[in-house]
Order: sequence, then C-alpha cells, then structure tokens
Amino acid sequence: MIRKTLLVLVATLASATPAAAETARYTAIVGGKNVGHLWADTQGDRTTVDFNIKNNGRGPTITEIVTLGADSLPTAWNVTGSTTFGSKVTESFARRGGRAEWVDSAGKGSSSTAAAAIYVAQSGSPWSDQVYATALLKQPNMTLRALPGGTLRLEKGETLTVEGKGGPLQVTRYDLTGIDTTPETMLLDAQGHLFASVSADSILVREGYEGEEVRLRKLAADWSTQRFVEIQKQVAHSYGAPVRIRNVRLFDPRAGKLTDPVSVLVSGKAIAAIEASDSPATPGEVSIDGAGGTLVPGMYEMHGHLGQEDALLNLVAGITTVRDMGNDNAVLASLIDRVDSGEIGGPHVIRSGFIEGKSPFSANNGILVDSQQAAIDAVRWYGARDFWQIKIYNSMNPAWVPAMVKEAHRLGMRVAGHVPAFATADQMIGAGYDEMTHINQFVLGWVIGPQEDTRTLFRLTALKRLPALSLDDPKVLHTIGLMVDGHKAIDPTLGIHENLLLNRDGKVPSGALDYISHMPVGTRRGLMKGWIDVSAPGDAALYEGAWSKLLAVTKLLHDRGVFIVFGTDTGGSFTYHRELEIYQEKGIMTPAEILTRATLDSARYTGQDQRMGSIEKGKLADFFLVPGDPTKTIKAIKTIGMVVKDGTFYYPSEIYPKFGIEPFTAAPKVTVPAKP
Repeated sequence: MIRKTLLVLVATLASATPAAAETARYTAIVGGKNVGHLWADTQGDRTTVDFNIKNNGRGPTITEIVTLGADSLPTAWNVTGSTTFGSKVTESFARRGGRAEWVDSAGKGSSSTAAAAIYVAQSGSPWSDQVYATALLKQPNMTLRALPGGTLRLEKGETLTVEGKGGPLQVTRYDLTGIDTTPETMLLDAQGHLFASVSADSILVREGYEGEEVRLRKLAADWSTQRFVEIQKQVAHSYGAPVRIRNVRLFDPRAGKLTDPVSVLVSGKAIAAIEASDSPATPGEVSIDGAGGTLVPGMYEMHGHLGQEDALLNLVAGITTVRDMGNDNAVLASLIDRVDSGEIGGPHVIRSGFIEGKSPFSANNGILVDSQQAAIDAVRWYGARDFWQIKIYNSMNPAWVPAMVKEAHRLGMRVAGHVPAFATADQMIGAGYDEMTHINQFVLGWVIGPQEDTRTLFRLTALKRLPALSLDDPKVLHTIGLMVDGHKAIDPTLGIHENLLLNRDGKVPSGALDYISHMPVGTRRGLMKGWIDVSAPGDAALYEGAWSKLLAVTKLLHDRGVFIVFGTDTGGSFTYHRELEIYQEKGIMTPAEILTRATLDSARYTGQDQRMGSIEKGKLADFFLVPGDPTKTIKAIKTIGMVVKDGTFYYPSEIYPKFGIEPFTAAPKVTVPAKP
C-alpha cells in the first residue's frame, strides 16, 4: 500500500546532543547506495529542512520550515518543492488563536485547536517523524488528535544498544500509527531524539552508525513479521474439517459465464467436490452460506514488488498469485517461506530475477552488473534458484541483452523487461524478449531520439509527445507487427499511467472513487495529489492526450492478438481492481474476458493451470466470494466477502480494520458444528 518515502538516511549532528544541534545532516542510502541528502538547520524553535533524493532517476526535492510552539506542537509548517514524479508542492499550516488552517494538494482545511491536535504533513520529509515524536512523547498515552483527521499514537517497544563512531548508544523502538495503513518504526535515543527511522528496506541512522544498517533493517523486518504473524493467528481460519460453501454460482473461465447455483466442498488445500446446491451435508462439515453470490477463481497480479503488507492486502483483494517483478532477493525468499509455511498471509509468488546495469541512475534492486559476463552470471544465478523469468532494467547495456536472453532461454526461463536506455522496443523484441514491460516503455521509441536518455523522469514526461503520433505511422505498425509475428506478450500497467497522466491536485482519481473514503487519512490525502508537473501551458492537455493514445495502442495490441497480462506496479490490491476496470471502462475487453485473463489465462501463461486458475475438483482451493455478478460489471470484484487460498479462509471485514481500512462488505454466515 501507499507509504511514506522509503529510504535509508544517515544523520550528522553538529553537536554532542541533538537538542542543541544547529545543523543535522543526513545522507540518503538505498540498497547500499548514496542517493541524496536531508539537511535540517535548527535555530531556536524553527527548523529549515533541505531534502533531495534521486533513486532510479527520480525522487522528491523538498524544502520545509517547521516552527514549534511551547507545547511542542507545530505552529507553522511550510513545504515546497516537487514530489517523486515531479508534481509541484506548495503546502502550508498555521496555528493561532485556537484555530488551525492548512492548504495542501487536497485543498484548504481548518479546525479548532481547543483540544490539542497535531498537523500531519502531506508532503513532508522524513523529518516529520522527529516532529511527531517530539509532540507525542509529551502526551498522555503518547496519543494525539491528528489534523486533518484521525489519531496519531506512539507505541513503545524494546531498547537496544547500537555501536558506532560516537560510541555505544541505547535506543528504543517506537511504532507510529494513524497516518497510513502500516506503522512507521523509529528508534529514539534517551532524550527522545530520532536516531533511526527503519523498515525492512530503508533506515534513518546517525552518521558514524552506518555499520548498523544491515542489522537494523533485519530487525525492522523481524518486527514487521511479528506484526503479521499475530494478524495471521487472528484472521486465518483453517477449520480442520471439510467446508461446504452453499448457494453460490461459479465463474467458469472456459465458458466465460456463471454456472447454476452449486455447493463447493473444500478439504485441506484442495477442492474436494462441486455438487448440487441442495446436496446433503456429511457429518462434521463446516457450512458457509454464499447467499447467492459468485465464487471467482483467485486472480493473478502480474506486476508486483511484494512486501508483507502487500502480500496480505493482495490476498484479501482476491489475488491469490502475484508475479514479483523485482525485489531484494533475500527479503523475497524469506517472505515466500513464511507465506508457504502459513506463518503469515499472502499469495503464491512467481519470481522474476531483476538485473540492472550499473550507472548513476541504477535501480538498487536485484543484481547490478557492469559487464556482459556479469550479466550472464546473474542470469545463471537466478536460473539455479528456479526463478520463472528474468527482468531487464533501464541501465542495462543493450549490447549485452542478446547474450542474456540466450542464456535465460537455455535455462528454461522467460525474459521480460524495460527497454534499456538508448535502445528501442524493436531491438529488444529482436533480441528475444518474451514480454514487454509497461506500455510507456513500448511506445517511447516512436517519439524520442536515439540519444535521449530514458533513465530519468524523461521516460515519463516524454509521453506528452504521443498525441502528435498517428497509429498508422509505419514505425508503429512495424513494432506491433513484430509483437504479433513473434507471439510476444505485454504487461501494460495501465493504472499507473492513468495516475501519472491524469491525477490532479485536489481531485479524487477515477481509480480511487470506490475506495478512498474507506482509507486512513494519510492515504486519502496522498491519493488526491498529482504525480507530475502540469504547470506549463498546454501540458495537462498533452498528458490527457497521451493517456488516450496509450489506451488506443493497448486496444490495438489486444485486437491484433497480442497477449496482455494484468499487472499494476502500484502494490496491487485496490489498484489491481482498477487495472481490470479500465479494460471494461475503455472498451478493450468485456468483463468475462477480463476475468478469464486474470484467472485461467494467466495460470496457463505461467504454467500453473493444472492446479490453479479455475474452480474444479482437485485444484487448489484458491477463490473469492462476491455478492454480485462480475460478468456484468467488473466493479463487483471490489466487494469481497471471503477469500480462500490453499484451503485457508480469510474474511476481509476482519482484516481491513487492522490497516485502518473500513470494510466494504460483511463476511458470509459460517456455521461450525458443535464438538461432540
């Protein structure tokens, strides 16, 4: 789900005690690489922050000024700059005379401050954690009303000793909740000053303590795991008996329609039988009333980058299989082990081996290489570990790709990826790609020059050239012909492009209309922010035209028989539902075609159709229950009452509140037989 910027920060303090510091300097590190800085200059009650991060060719550039009152609550907070994808930030907050007022991308707001309340910055830097901690530590129960809504709370954890140039230091873990769907974990020293802000893939740590990075990230991963282990114990229902789901219709992906009402029996991990709806129960069965709803096979999210939160939220969104398209390999391996053992909840995972060339713009993920032989060795590393495919990224030297593809195919792996900088989709198709990743990567070669660098945000902003392109252009027809003749597939990730090209400050995005009101306040505000800078005259219209052209290209590919896989690159879950909805809304596919592609077609594509992709006797019990008919409108998949994966039953109405999300529909009635 949506979360504050993930990064590793290293702080330099200008004096022996943080409270007396004139300047705090931070270095941003992601994947062991320096990607930017945060400098915080404090004079009295006022702190000025300079925050600039560039990872994978993009990142936020923020200046903020925070003034604290005698009560340690902000009296003024101003944020300016640009977000990760370049949209402008102009945010302000002021508290005076018992009244608070603010302006952010969602619009203007105000509130009485008769009761203590703390403003939550929409676009603030990681320095925000220090602001929140300073205030919350002085409050009863470390709890405060939040503006513009909700409640912030600090929860104290264990104390540990860290080592560094400054000598041994005791720090204490605190989890901050109330902003987004996942707590933010920070380490505070004995004076309550920020020592580190940590997650499994990012950390904030004072200069001189860089050697603690690996250890603290592992601790963060362990802490996160503890949370999800506890959630799993509470919400995963393994009944230890046959389960009969009565009065349901099944979506049959072969026929593209619903069956008559039936009963589905689950025993262990598998579907034991499909019987007439009025078939008698056998002794000891658990009974679930489907109330005339629809059971849909578990869906495939084909472009994920899984973490533990994404794993569970994808599962309760009806996604029982995720193709991970690039990750920290060790972190992903641990996650898969925990999911497969039942320790935490999550989908089946299909692994893609991420390979990137070393450059100033490299993504810090998977394996980075600096020669063709190193690239081939990386392919072999993934092949020896049973990865399904490799994924090639932006900074890869295009000249190395044919050898990488040859080795991957020799080892029985498929090849997908971006179009490396200074190359074209035509060249990658010719080099042997099996699948193209992202619709923007596919079309860019039609509108940019051979020396224009796509390792930066240019690979996104150049899309405003698309409206001038005719789809009858010979170069367009040639590339599409290569896809058709080569039997290639494409992973368009339309939803992320809709967000990129159409999201505007203060507007609820089309894709979030059905869920935004259910989300925590921080998530809601984040959704109502534009992604790119549309301040130049005419740019907004050009980006809107680019969106229309991307849709037209996608439809053309589909109509010509190119296999389209459904992936998001935005975490899946609710955005996956929108991904599917776009195909119906824009007339590219019918609801039945969409559901078939998301289920059985994807199982066939990944070689899993003998055990997954449809609801049939002997297959894994992977499916979900909705009250409506998704063959009439794909929106029906947004109100899920139950998800079954490997025969374990999950009810979203039990799980969503643990993420601060309001449920969308009630769970079905479950009757468990009395014990003899």
